[in-house]
Amino acid sequence: MTTIVPTSEEDPFLAVVRFTSQLAWADAGPEAAEPEIIRLCREAEESIVAGKWLELASLMVTSAELVSSKISEKDLECTYTIICSLVKNANSAEDVLEMVKAISSKVFQQPSDKASLRLKILFNLYNLVDHPYARFQVYMKALTLAVEGKVAEYIVPSFEKIDSFLKEWSVDTKDQRQLFLAIANVLRENKSLVKESLKFLTKYLATFSNEDALDEAKEEAVRAIIEFVKASSIFQCDLLDLPAVAQLEKDAKYAPVYQLLKIFLTQRLNAYMEFQAANAECLQTYGLVDEECVTKMRLLSLVDLASDESGKIPYTSIKDTLQVKEEEVELWIVKAITAKLIDCKMDQMNQVVIVSRYSEREFGSKQWQSLRTKLATWRDNIGNVISTIESNKVTEEGSQASSASAATIQGLGVR
Repeated sequence: MTTIVPTSEEDPFLAVVRFTSQLAWADAGPEAAEPEIIRLCREAEESIVAGKWLELASLMVTSAELVSSKISEKDLECTYTIICSLVKNANSAEDVLEMVKAISSKVFQQPSDKASLRLKILFNLYNLVDHPYARFQVYMKALTLAVEGKVAEYIVPSFEKIDSFLKEWSVDTKDQRQLFLAIANVLRENKSLVKESLKFLTKYLATFSNEDALDEAKEEAVRAIIEFVKASSIFQCDLLDLPAVAQLEKDAKYAPVYQLLKIFLTQRLNAYMEFQAANAECLQTYGLVDEECVTKMRLLSLVDLASDESGKIPYTSIKDTLQVKEEEVELWIVKAITAKLIDCKMDQMNQVVIVSRYSEREFGSKQWQSLRTKLATWRDNIGNVISTIESNKVTEEGSQASSASAATIQGLGVR
């Protein structure tokens, strides 16, 4: 296997051109190969002398891709390391963007060939580039490569830093949409990451306002709803009030899907049973299993019961609302506790559940208002406690001052 070894003072860019062109024309015979190799090296030299780094980058990546299947991963990585370093020589920000586009497009050209190495090359290019938007372009290409090359596991860890990346890139709303949707698509491939996938899909949908062309987001809005309903471990989402999702309510084709979301977020099991009876075909169309939907709705209905201001749920209410047998009531309470939907104590003697905490199914304006009221009450209570402490302190200080004064007067009398 041929390996690039620096043996002279030849420019590394020229060395790569010579190496790749020799391999590319190796099968053509010396008579045909030699003139082409000389021509390519001459073009590279002229570009180097003239400082035409963008032209040199285009020449080098084209040659590199022609021989990518003929060389080892080590040689391909070495070749692209030198090519990627060209971005440091770019004459302007526009040249950086064009150079990044040229290199990343060629790297992506054969995503299934040495996919993990190609992703590594893009990461290397990302680290060499200083231009914020150029970095965004490289990252987007890496996301697509990760999916098509089936190497998503190498890029998933970077999703935790997306917020800081966005601050650095300063991209507009359109680019943010593209990013969030691409990430959601990467995560979609892994069934264990459905919660994270829904999170970024929600971020994508949240970028749309009533002033935007909402039709663009229609299919993804449906996808988000179905992912939420299907997910057995996700019981809360903020989809309902998003304009991109709300548009489905009046859509002839997707209105039932929106109605289903509304049931799962705001209603109880009986509403779902009515929906299922009237829309069984809709559930089948989206691959929703009735038994799984009933299980999730029972848990959500129990949460709804827990939201009652009294904080107490009679066993009979649970039995009737969840449509279960009396002996199954405590089983469903335990399931809700296990799913961390509620914290409670079961009073078996009085056949009642005492709730100390419950999860919200959605967190919209109603929930924010409730939180505001609770915080205001808490603030007032704390203020009352502080006032009481200060009053007691003043009273105590007054008592001590009176005692001291009395002692002084008594001392004067003795003298």
